[in-house]
Amino acid sequence: MKQVHVAVGVIVRDGHIFLTRRAEHQHQGGKWEFPGGKCEAGETVQQALARELQEELAISTLKSEPLVVISHDYGDKQVKLDTHWVTEFSGEPASQEGLQGRWVAAAELAQYDFPEANKPILDKVLATLT
Repeated sequence: MKQVHVAVGVIVRDGHIFLTRRAEHQHQGGKWEFPGGKCEAGETVQQALARELQEELAISTLKSEPLVVISHDYGDKQVKLDTHWVTEFSGEPASQEGLQGRWVAAAELAQYDFPEANKPILDKVLATLT
């Protein structure tokens, strides 16, 4: 089974994190996640993250740094989540794909339903910000 390499951004501003909700028809549909997308051939993780956040949220990434890399096997799909803090960006995040998106206080993140692969990222974020 092929592993999907995903660049993930934990977009942080004033103690809040920007989340998006997956479309119902997608794998893990309806769950909240840290935004990002697949790395394409020849792209670095930083390039993929910048491209995906521009396409999905219309923001330009100005500063990001590695947070954690997670590999997870869902049984029907394997993912490698290459996760970065996004601490500086221009623009205001807004879904360009009709998905829900919102700023969430770090202390409230545990109340959201995340895909299983996101749980270690969530733990790391909570350990850092709360």
